[in-house]
Amino acid sequence: MTKLNLQTLFRPEVLALSAYHVADAQGFIKLDAMENPYTWSEDLKQSWLAKLKDAPLNRYPDPEARELTQTLKISNQLPDNIDLLLGNGSDEIIQLLLMALPVNSHVLSTTPSFVMYKQISDYLGLNYHGVSLRADNFDLDLPAMLNAIEKYNPAIIFLAYPNNPTGNLFSSDAINTIIDAANGLVIIDEAYEPFANASFMNRVANNVLVMRTVSKLGLAGLRLGYIAGEHEIIEQLHKIRLPYNINVLTQSSVQFALEHKNVFEEQTRAICAERTVMLSALNSLNGITAYDSAANFILFKTPENQATKIFEAIKAQGVLIKNVHPQGGLLTDCLRVTVGTPEENQAFLQALKVALSR
Repeated sequence: MTKLNLQTLFRPEVLALSAYHVADAQGFIKLDAMENPYTWSEDLKQSWLAKLKDAPLNRYPDPEARELTQTLKISNQLPDNIDLLLGNGSDEIIQLLLMALPVNSHVLSTTPSFVMYKQISDYLGLNYHGVSLRADNFDLDLPAMLNAIEKYNPAIIFLAYPNNPTGNLFSSDAINTIIDAANGLVIIDEAYEPFANASFMNRVANNVLVMRTVSKLGLAGLRLGYIAGEHEIIEQLHKIRLPYNINVLTQSSVQFALEHKNVFEEQTRAICAERTVMLSALNSLNGITAYDSAANFILFKTPENQATKIFEAIKAQGVLIKNVHPQGGLLTDCLRVTVGTPEENQAFLQALKVALSR
């Protein structure tokens, strides 16, 4: 048998990539992945398990998840002319959007932003362009964005709202100006909408689509994202969506969870309250600058050239956060922490204090 030559077997775009790395969090207080730290009450768990016991595991799931889709449309108060497409997390939806584009299409977003916009664009061989945010406040550099739109005529523009990893909401006026200037699709990624009290869902029409996920609500393990857009656009995405991409347990579980939205709304309020406490505590520490956040995480800047050392010192004390310093640019010297339970947050703050004292 001839020895395989990977250099000729796989596309150069794939060979050039590094795999997306997920840190091993076993044994740590896990504050690195923007998850909801709260679980369900035992009564709620028992009700959920009772619903799952009759799930037809021997049958393929509804390929269009019609009941869940309708529930999500009602929950988001979407009009009849707006459709939803469900994905195995928002990542799959991003992949579907980019797979649908013609060869050599241009994709535009900001720097920094959610890494999967670029990651998926790169492995599909598309032309990705990241426009740097303003250094003073992480807001959109509108003149630079408009210049990039004119120069590249992107087929898709991704705008995370709030942005990850900076946590801020971009200027709504700037986003509206970008929408008006774009000839392609503008995707407003509202993964952290539950914590932001701000949305573009009422702007869904023509070239504007809004993407959300149930992960940040406390359902990350179910892997469900969805995108709202006009029928003609969603119809094209359905053509390349793999059949049965939302399994029967996810469909049933999310349906159940949405029938108990009050539980997640209460948890969201608790997280937002802790976010305020965390911001104040971080900014009281000498050498730390914490940035305002409309999400369930906080980006903060450490003393110059100390980010990785501080990250490792915190980790050594059993707390795992995210080191974004290696990404460089505006994230130089920065770390990101998820807002956890009060006990988890206090453990993190104590670990940070110890790290700063070394």
